[in-house]
Amino acid sequence: MTDTPRFDKSRLPSRHVTEGPARAPHRSYFYAMGLTEEEIHQPWVGVATCWNEAAPCNIALDRQAKVVKTGVAKGGGTAREFTTITVTDGIAMGHEGMKSSLASREAIADTVELTMRGHCYDALVGLAGCDKSLPGMMMAMVRLNVPSVFIYGGSILPGRLGGKDVTVQDVFEAVGKHQAGNYSDAELSVLERVACPSAGACGGQFTANTMACVSEAIGLALLNSSGAPAPYESRDQYCEASGITVMDLLARNLRPRDIVTRKSLENAARVVACTGGSTNAGLHLPAIAHEAGIDFDLMDVCDIFRDTPYFVNLKPGGEYVAKDLYEAGGLPVVMKELRKAGLIHEDCLTVTGRSMGEELDRISLEADGRVIHPVATPISKTGGVVGLKGNLAPDGAIVKVAGMPEEEQVFTGPARVFECEEDAFAAVKARDYEPGDVIVIRNEGPAGGPGMREMLATTAALSGQAMGKRVALITDGRFSGATRGFCVGHVGPEAAHGGPIALLQNGDMITLNALTGELSVALSEDEMDARRKAWAGAKPTIHSSGALYKYAQLVGPTRMGAVTHPGAKGEGHTYADI
Repeated sequence: MTDTPRFDKSRLPSRHVTEGPARAPHRSYFYAMGLTEEEIHQPWVGVATCWNEAAPCNIALDRQAKVVKTGVAKGGGTAREFTTITVTDGIAMGHEGMKSSLASREAIADTVELTMRGHCYDALVGLAGCDKSLPGMMMAMVRLNVPSVFIYGGSILPGRLGGKDVTVQDVFEAVGKHQAGNYSDAELSVLERVACPSAGACGGQFTANTMACVSEAIGLALLNSSGAPAPYESRDQYCEASGITVMDLLARNLRPRDIVTRKSLENAARVVACTGGSTNAGLHLPAIAHEAGIDFDLMDVCDIFRDTPYFVNLKPGGEYVAKDLYEAGGLPVVMKELRKAGLIHEDCLTVTGRSMGEELDRISLEADGRVIHPVATPISKTGGVVGLKGNLAPDGAIVKVAGMPEEEQVFTGPARVFECEEDAFAAVKARDYEPGDVIVIRNEGPAGGPGMREMLATTAALSGQAMGKRVALITDGRFSGATRGFCVGHVGPEAAHGGPIALLQNGDMITLNALTGELSVALSEDEMDARRKAWAGAKPTIHSSGALYKYAQLVGPTRMGAVTHPGAKGEGHTYADI
């Protein structure tokens, strides 16, 4: 940029803290922090990160935020950095901590909103690195509707062991092998030391990388900004550019709800499906839509999944990790392939002010045929994630089938019912189940858990016991993006709300069919009605106070994104217009 853009502060939120004689006390605080008069009277940009020392996912965000601030300054703005929480699923997995995970998404969105409102910032650049922090940050952007740019902190580099790339998924599955007596203490000790060699989020197409791809496809992030791994200092160019871009957006008053539309949400869902992304996108896309006042629920997402080919060969269903996708050209090449099949809305706006079609016109690379297959010759014709529905899931459910041959996508077996994840994990660890069983884990939904835990410890143990193809699993909870096997999550309505999953008994015959989209139980409606009348009600919870109590009282259905407030349809004003 050659000229600093001019801004009319009389229309910006920051005027409430920087302009006029009455704001002299406010300005005295700003002078105390070393700000100049010029900086005080420029537009104010919140630079929000989820930095913490909990895990490698977010550890690089602090450095990257500093570069964003440089870009904001170059664009004529005054950057104010702040942090919010994050709960890292890899640490929270397999114990009570996972109940905090999905609730943290709401806390992130809420605390970013409160910080922006309280200090009257005019625009937002949000940096996030781990699963729920990405949708939480994007939800805040759409809710506030101030000019915003999202940037991912980047993925972790793969580890190397025995001449092969390894990820944290391999460690989880090695635990199952160890429990089965097929992996020694020494082998496990070596693997855990080499699987995660750097800063960054989990390297496969798990939830973090899935939602990073969503941020580009939906238009809130600069194209290809998600690709470079976290340790690469080449990420700095995207960080600086994001800071400059948010000032351009502010000058033009181009806002998130101009960018996040029904069409852009469909683009994002296409990307999830064709990359074999995380089933958690079925929660997060409806939640982002909710902030914009757009009806886009789980089954709408699954309708997009159903006719989207799967052609990007990423773990856990495939062979490669995020670093490989970046080296093959990243998400822009993926979207170019979708465009060839007529599966992208090209007229959607992006944060550059250009349309998605115009952005893709600037991309010269083509599919490499190894990581990114041509869309004309996909790995499979059906998306890597599909929706299911039936008398066991009237509100729908979701399953990741990336990498599964069609013959493994149909399963019928007797129910083996567990009332919580701990009971199921203990049974799997003790091999207290039979090949052919459909393991049912209930009371783990958003309200019933509370918190809708992921079941990676249980599914990884099954894989480690080489039973991942010999049993199926359904739950009203969630699965990690690293989950493999016939594992169906988000079964709704959840057990705590009296959904059919609450009525199942051991031995009931359950059918899962990802080819036809069926999830059903062989029970008559009369039998279901009888069981419903005899149902004792929701399982009592120990979470009768605190944040999880509040979350359980407020959270809505999984199908709608498990959100906790009325969204844009219920708002009386938009923050950006105060």
